[in-house]
Amino acid sequence: MRLIFNTLTMQNFKSHQDLTVNFGEVTKITGDNAKGKSTIPETLPWLLYGTDAFGSKLDPSPITYEAEETKVSLLLTVGEKTVLLGRGVKKGKVNYYVNDVPSKAKEFKDVVDQLFDKEIFLSLFNPNYFFTLHWEKQRALLLQYVTAPANKEVIRHLPEEQGKYLGTLLKKHSLTDIEKIHRESKTSLDKKYIAAQSRTKTLKEQLEQFNDMNVPLESLKVEISQIDKQVREKEALLDSIWEKNQAYNSLQSKIRGLQDQIEMSKERWPYLKNEVIENTCKTCKRLLDEESVQAVKEEKQVRMDVYQVNHKKMITERDGLRLQLAEMEFNDVAELREEIRKLDESGQPLRAAIQNYSQITRLTEQVQQAAADEKDTLISLNESIFILDSIKAFKAKEAELQAEKVQGLFETLSIRLFETQKNGEMKNKFEIEKNGKPYRMLSLSEGIRAGLEVRDVLSQQSNLIVPVFVDNAESITSFKQPVGQLILSRVVAGQELKIEEVDA
Repeated sequence: MRLIFNTLTMQNFKSHQDLTVNFGEVTKITGDNAKGKSTIPETLPWLLYGTDAFGSKLDPSPITYEAEETKVSLLLTVGEKTVLLGRGVKKGKVNYYVNDVPSKAKEFKDVVDQLFDKEIFLSLFNPNYFFTLHWEKQRALLLQYVTAPANKEVIRHLPEEQGKYLGTLLKKHSLTDIEKIHRESKTSLDKKYIAAQSRTKTLKEQLEQFNDMNVPLESLKVEISQIDKQVREKEALLDSIWEKNQAYNSLQSKIRGLQDQIEMSKERWPYLKNEVIENTCKTCKRLLDEESVQAVKEEKQVRMDVYQVNHKKMITERDGLRLQLAEMEFNDVAELREEIRKLDESGQPLRAAIQNYSQITRLTEQVQQAAADEKDTLISLNESIFILDSIKAFKAKEAELQAEKVQGLFETLSIRLFETQKNGEMKNKFEIEKNGKPYRMLSLSEGIRAGLEVRDVLSQQSNLIVPVFVDNAESITSFKQPVGQLILSRVVAGQELKIEEVDA
């Protein structure tokens, strides 16, 4: 799209009370200092945005005279459309006009914004404006028209393994998300790997404590089995003796019980033997007849006979048990118990040694598992590190390709879009150099040429052709003709203001 300035009308704008400028392909503005040369191009951004050519606030008030109203109008052509825009200030109030129709500020702004973007317009109109912006804004303004290299293009320039990994991952996630995932993963795995190393070391140290186990496990098992066999045999003997002693004690207890019964029986015999036969009834005290007395005597005799039979029976049973007891033997098992205790005690070191072998087996398995976990964690950690390094390489190559792409737009200028930090990361940067010198160190003529080259690149990339204003044109003898209308301001000593419209 091409923007063409046709006619500019100025009324009471700074030093110009009434001035009309007709623009050609080249418009030359010459004159001595303080003749209002720079005011003419300043009028154009003030009309559109209320600023000077650098985007700063501008006071259009008359300088050497008084006037009630300041007004500027511009007839311009944008593509195939012609529009007349006007702005004025009267008694402190700003007035807007579109095709001579009074408009509100927002309506006027909308019309201008639809024509072109403010930043790009000022950058194309005033070659020096671009360099007044912050470097991040300069960078963004240039790169908004330059597409970044496609992922596939960047991957083709990476080492095969890195390209293969990233190519697969980029099918599922963006590069930013991949980096977030693996940065978080690396942080987690770093801690996990340190913990895994510590666990492996601790378990190995525990295992090393058992390295003095010189006796084979099988020998220990044979020896302990022999001891256990002896213990079982002696315990079986102890059980057998205990059963016999139990029988002995039981028989002895029975004999004592019978002896007690015999003694009690002996005590009852005198009472039974000397029991007096009464001739009267114990209940009614009546005299008993001879037959009844005889019956009482016979009943006593029966009781005495029964007593004697029972008493003799107990003695016979006791004597029989005594004979059995005499044939039995009571064995003291204290010595046998002590033998069993000592045998069992002698097996404790063997059992402890066997237990140590069990711990060695367990610790060996734990060491192997810990080492495997440590190895797996290291593999995962190295994978995340490799992916992060691949992303770093991707960004570096992307930056390199993008820089090459941007650099290819310029003929004499060098553009720095990135700088490499100490950690290898690429950091955004923007600096323009000419012949190895940064813009801030260029001479006036070098700065103008650099501005014109940047301006032409922005024009080509944005597909927008805007008139360009070159101030202090007397400082450069020659420069490449920029695209679009050219407005030149040149100081000529002793000359009044002169405006020339020159065909290309």
